[in-house]
Amino acid sequence: MRNLVVIPARGGSKGIPKKNIVLLNNRPLLEYTLDAFLNADLEGRIVVSTDSDKIAEVAKKYAKVVIIKRPDELAADTSSTEEALLHAVKTMKEQYFEEFDTVITAQPTSPLRKVETIRRFVSEFESYYGDFDAQITFTETKVDLWKRGIGDQFARMFPDEPRRRQERKSLYIENSMLYITKLNALEKTRSVMGSKVRGFLIDEIEGLDINEWNDIYLAEFYLKNIIK
Repeated sequence: MRNLVVIPARGGSKGIPKKNIVLLNNRPLLEYTLDAFLNADLEGRIVVSTDSDKIAEVAKKYAKVVIIKRPDELAADTSSTEEALLHAVKTMKEQYFEEFDTVITAQPTSPLRKVETIRRFVSEFESYYGDFDAQITFTETKVDLWKRGIGDQFARMFPDEPRRRQERKSLYIENSMLYITKLNALEKTRSVMGSKVRGFLIDEIEGLDINEWNDIYLAEFYLKNIIK
């Protein structure tokens, strides 16, 4: 199974300026994802899809990584990740004459993903290849979700669930750490989830997604004190 690992890394970011290369423990955030996938040694190729010269400069330090310059129309705030993925697939076919069975979406904002998790994630999807179009990572939670109504009125999302946390059914958060999609399903549905998706559970720490500055501080704490 040949995998095209696409790291979508736009230059723009509202929460953290230049987020994809912000320093985390004195290293650009993007490098954590590049290191993890290079060490996972999957069959296929790794590409960084970006509109940013500065992001490209970071990626150029990795000889085995292909840098794909993303057109401006695919790098706007309203552009979908799927558009960037399909552009990468087309570029690899037309310029490198390479084809793939799956596309792995590897957001550069998940610096705590482990090499062994990547390998197990891909291996499990391969085992269920005939049954699902895609597989994505989730984090389990038993939070009690509420929604806001008119004014200051709030109501529980699931009013029939027990109030005691231990008695509630689990919910699952899409944490954006890993997606793998059959290429034909991605092309047909234009969605990383295809038509039938399998879940892959990881813990909350590994699934940390960098969106705000407090996520950076939390990731630094985990890297220094918990993850060895």
